Amino acid sequence: MAEQLKQADLHEVIAELEKKCAELPESVMAHHQLALVYRQAGRIDDAVRELEQVLAIDPVSVEAYVNLGGIYFERGLVEKAQEANEKAIRINSESARAHANMGLVWQHRGDAEKAIAAYTEATRHDPKLATAWVNLTSAHLQAGHLKEALESAREAVRLEPDFPMGRNNLAVALFYNNEHGAARKEAQKAKELGYPVDSRFQAALEEAGR
Repeated sequence: MAEQLKQADLHEVIAELEKKCAELPESVMAHHQLALVYRQAGRIDDAVRELEQVLAIDPVSVEAYVNLGGIYFERGLVEKAQEANEKAIRINSESARAHANMGLVWQHRGDAEKAIAAYTEATRHDPKLATAWVNLTSAHLQAGHLKEALESAREAVRLEPDFPMGRNNLAVALFYNNEHGAARKEAQKAKELGYPVDSRFQAALEEAGR
């Protein structure tokens, strides 16, 4: 289910997938697809139930653990998120998304160095995972690694030029590397792409331009 579905289509797609799951109750793919659409529709409890069903059928489904970990993290259940992603990594140590999710867990816990290690591992297994580069930027900034933060931010934007958060993080990295003019341009691009640039950061940019 790579493409995003329009809200108007969700009910129809859910009905079709629910029917498919009823017809093929042991189908990992059907339950997993239904979980993803439930999540997109905001039916989080239903998504969790379907992912748990996937794991009941296939206890080594890495993607189910990764998606379950993502939901737990979004709900603030950090310990459960960590447990789910660690299980995914034990099953497949090359899961870039699981390592990237662990980076979020460590960053939330305030351990920038462990977050950097996790995000770096994610980019090693999937160099094109732009979200990992974006988050690696913020972890490097948190740790005071300014040059590395800028390198990561530039890679994120190279991979996905229209990623709003990527542009914002590049602006922040440029600012802390004293490239204020470039930082202002990137912040403007982030705003144009719909990113809510922090008002305090915007004020700092304006002050630096005086």
